[in-house]
Amino acid sequence: MSFFEDDDEPRRARSQPRGHAVSGAAAPPDARTLRRRQIVVVAGLLLLLVLLALLMRGCLDTRADNAVKDYNRAIGGIVRESDTQVGVPFFQLLNEGGGESPQDLTTQISGYRVTAQQHLERARALDVPDEMVEAHRAALMGFELRRDGLDSIAQKIRPALGDEGDAADEAITGIASQMSAFLASDVIWQTRVTPLIGSTLDAREIGGQDIAATRNFLQGVDWLDEATVAERLGQSLSSGGGGDDDEPAPGLHGTGIQSVAAGDLTLQPGTANRIPLSTEALIVAFTNQGDSDELDVDVVVEIQPETGDPIRVRRTVDTVAQGQTAEVSIPLENKPAAGQAVTITATVRPVEGEEKTDNNELEFQAAFVEG
Repeated sequence: MSFFEDDDEPRRARSQPRGHAVSGAAAPPDARTLRRRQIVVVAGLLLLLVLLALLMRGCLDTRADNAVKDYNRAIGGIVRESDTQVGVPFFQLLNEGGGESPQDLTTQISGYRVTAQQHLERARALDVPDEMVEAHRAALMGFELRRDGLDSIAQKIRPALGDEGDAADEAITGIASQMSAFLASDVIWQTRVTPLIGSTLDAREIGGQDIAATRNFLQGVDWLDEATVAERLGQSLSSGGGGDDDEPAPGLHGTGIQSVAAGDLTLQPGTANRIPLSTEALIVAFTNQGDSDELDVDVVVEIQPETGDPIRVRRTVDTVAQGQTAEVSIPLENKPAAGQAVTITATVRPVEGEEKTDNNELEFQAAFVEG
């Protein structure tokens, strides 16, 4: 066989050993590797759940913090309005009460009562967080006390400004008693509402807030005294006239009214007196005609227009010595319409032991005129 003949023989494919065959698929992981992968997946899921829980908790805490802050701002705004829109003007009105007609006072106080009711209704309508329920309950009680006190005083003002002795005393005493409702409201706010709101804010570590608080509805504890109420209303308790409850000193007791003047004009009975509308006060002069000094002598001036309620002002002279003539300035903060005919009655109330009273009163016809 030649060399070329051997080269022409067909070639055989070289076979590969079976043990070294190449496959296109990876070998399956062993059990240990599989467990490791499962642990990693589970740990990742747990971490994700923890992160989601923390995120949700943070959102809920933020919402709760905002709810607490919103409530504090809302209830604080209402109580500030109650203090400034009702309390302050109400007591200013009472301080000037001697110059107002009973009808005007009643109407204005009733208006403050309506505003107090609106404050209560707004407070009731608030969204109250669970942590603020106790504070809210106390706040509502405070608003209710303010509303109820105003309602009661509005009903007592007319008789308190009347000239009916015991009935006026009873009404004045009732007004002083209702002042304790305003004091109780302030105490509730100071000892319950504000501390409870503050402790809730502290517990949540919320700073930088103006904690809801009252500036005090009651404008001074002296309003709890019936004598103070009477004086501010231009009245005096009939039990205080003529001194204390002891028997009057021996001898004669009594006063006599001398004159009533409007500036340089001395009013004359039985004629039409023309009083300048600019007159700020009437001056009533009276004399102690008894044998002893007199204490707490009441002087009342009433101006009755042809239509409408009378204007009544009372002032008290602390001491009038025996034989002395006293002059009392009766302020005219309110006057009837210019040109309207009025009847002016000036009265010095009887003192203890006074028996003769026919010289204690003067009456005049008049009109307040421009110029």
